[in-house]
Amino acid sequence: MTTAKRDLVDLSHVVRQGMTTYPGLPGPVIEDHMSRVDSRDRYSPGTEFQIGRITLVANTGTYADVPFHRFEGGADLSQVPLSRFADLEGVAVSVPAGSPSGVGPEVFDGLEVTDRAVLVHTGWDRHWATPSYGDPAHPFLTEAAVAWLVARRPALVGIDSVNIDDMADLARPAHTGLLAAGIPVVEHMTGLGQVVGQDFRFHAAPIPVADMGTFPVRAYALVDREG
Repeated sequence: MTTAKRDLVDLSHVVRQGMTTYPGLPGPVIEDHMSRVDSRDRYSPGTEFQIGRITLVANTGTYADVPFHRFEGGADLSQVPLSRFADLEGVAVSVPAGSPSGVGPEVFDGLEVTDRAVLVHTGWDRHWATPSYGDPAHPFLTEAAVAWLVARRPALVGIDSVNIDDMADLARPAHTGLLAAGIPVVEHMTGLGQVVGQDFRFHAAPIPVADMGTFPVRAYALVDREG
């Protein structure tokens, strides 16, 4: 029996103390709840532990949005099935260099997207952790691209940009269209160039928090390889 060989590709940014994810939102505070030194009085000699504490807004690092993020009464993180985030057949597409900021449906020409994780590689992650990452010229999906996707019902849509919407458009048509259709969104991805043109399975599960619509994920791909 031949076992399929797969490469594991991490598609998430590292969460660090004080980092900026989205302009204007506070960075995480990472600290000890119980330090190793403090733990020594609780355990046998030579035995110590660290219990950490992190305070963050839900929109930190690479994260998933579900309908509750946009719509009161929409499914929250605890209500969206795990099957919408885990072990999804994936398809990734690159936006050609020099394209307009607004990514139209033509980028998906010829792709089968139904029930798949559709990942949009723009290369914007090269600006991560710099002031340029929040530039209003960032890539985003147009209303026409969103309508094309919604009509074909992907399982999930991800992008490596600061926002899947044009930050200047306060109606947020991409979030509105996708989340209204029950299609989760994963933003602030990285390394998507490694999976473009590849056969892969995609995973990006948030923890099931009730009454929340956004939470960080560890997004990754299992990429089939020959040999």
